[in-house]
Amino acid sequence: MAFGRWVGFAALIAAVVLLWDLRFVLIDLFGSVVLAVAFCTLVRAVQSRLGWRRWPSLALSLLLVVVLVIVVVVALVPPFSAQFRELIEQLPQAAQALQQLIGGDLSSAIQSNISNPEKWNLANSFSRVVELAGNFGIGLVQLVFVVAVALMLSVQPEDYRQVAVLMAPSYLRRRIAGVLDSCGQALSSWMVGVLISSVAVGFMAFVGLSLLGVKLTTANALLAGMLNVIPNVGPTLSVVFPMAVALLDTPWMSLAVLALYVVIQNFESYVITPSVMHHQVKLLPGLTLAAQGIFTVIFGFKGLLLALPLAVCLQVVVRELVVRDVLDTWKRPGRFC
Repeated sequence: MAFGRWVGFAALIAAVVLLWDLRFVLIDLFGSVVLAVAFCTLVRAVQSRLGWRRWPSLALSLLLVVVLVIVVVVALVPPFSAQFRELIEQLPQAAQALQQLIGGDLSSAIQSNISNPEKWNLANSFSRVVELAGNFGIGLVQLVFVVAVALMLSVQPEDYRQVAVLMAPSYLRRRIAGVLDSCGQALSSWMVGVLISSVAVGFMAFVGLSLLGVKLTTANALLAGMLNVIPNVGPTLSVVFPMAVALLDTPWMSLAVLALYVVIQNFESYVITPSVMHHQVKLLPGLTLAAQGIFTVIFGFKGLLLALPLAVCLQVVVRELVVRDVLDTWKRPGRFC
């Protein structure tokens, strides 16, 4: 092999290693791109509805997002904090109610551990609290970074798109620009589909919890709609708190809440999401499931959270650059004599 080819091969290996080391930074940047696309979709919707220029529409969209975040925080944090404190105070009673449902000696075990400080292992607990606080601080810094980059991308999207296009060779720039536009349109369509699905889940949870008489109906419905964005894990997490609230009130109601959420998630998984996503992005279910597993292994929880938008972009890239530009140009070889 010629020296130039060895140098190119070594450069390729070095680039792959560098990308692997920077994978967590890259997934944060992709999260910023997803947020920027969502925000730009909102800006375009405001422009089309009101007929304004981009900068007033951008300011109004930012104001709407800030107000929405404040409303969600006010609606979720205070009632959940109070209910969580009540849940901790009534933990023995909850364990006793749970014992009546599933049997066993769970209540006595919890009460003995609570009443015996020697079993608490305070040193271990303190180190875990410090570790949790450190992880929370790192996560908060990363969230600020993602939001800040998303805002920068949203202010000048065409300039950043042009920079990305100029990184490609001149003969590929028009094709890369088309692929980037297709990825942006696919992400926008996916976000509309997720919004429709989340609103439907939140509405069904609100109606069901209201009929059951569970406390914090609005907050739990908002939580169910928000966590619906996280595939597989989100719906499971959304049922934990309403079950705990129902268990403190009436033990049998927790089972009713579990049954309600199972019905809602099955209806969402087999009726709402397939019809909405097929209409919006035509995302294949097998690709979705494979993407969740692969991206979770590579990027951790962030990969699970961003698995669907990654799968949407991957589907566009494979269709445009692999299928159309490579596979569709292959011709059947002639017969050999």
